[in-house]
Amino acid sequence: MQADYIIELGADDPALELPWSADDGSCRYLNLKQSPDLVLNVAEAVLYPQLSEFLTRINASGFPLETAKCDAWFSHELTPEEEIFGVSCKFGSYVDLLFVTEGQRTSLDQHETFTRELCRLLERAPEMAAAVEFVIRHCHYHVEGKDDISTTGFCVTAYVTGYGDNQEEAQKRWMIALKLLQYALVQFAGKTS
Repeated sequence: MQADYIIELGADDPALELPWSADDGSCRYLNLKQSPDLVLNVAEAVLYPQLSEFLTRINASGFPLETAKCDAWFSHELTPEEEIFGVSCKFGSYVDLLFVTEGQRTSLDQHETFTRELCRLLERAPEMAAAVEFVIRHCHYHVEGKDDISTTGFCVTAYVTGYGDNQEEAQKRWMIALKLLQYALVQFAGKTS
């Protein structure tokens, strides 16, 4: 399994707003850390039980991370970099990961250490047609009820992709990669507590 990270902090790079909501109001930030049952309101988590398990574990009480957004999809569109797997399709997802404490949220060094360690742990996984890419981005942490007041910090978007010759095969590899990421996150959290 491939694992890598990049840093995207340019003025034109995407940044996360927390809390967030879609322009059309169709979806919004749900604080799964405070209200775990809200995972039942995350459409992707309802469709994909493995994603629901992942969100539930990462947002567990006492765990040093929480999640902000997620999505999952199937596609036949492969980038030139993905063609090395020699397959015809992929199943992917992303989850935005946030540290719980403000000191960690605003530390770029903490985010780099975090993603480097996760890559090191995931590179030990067996060879398979799957990849995890972490993107360190800016995150604007707004004070609840005061949208004009925020602290600029960071977050990590974790992209998990499984590749295959059909949707079933790609989705199976995605499920394995997502579970391996969950194990790596738990292992990392155990070292830092």
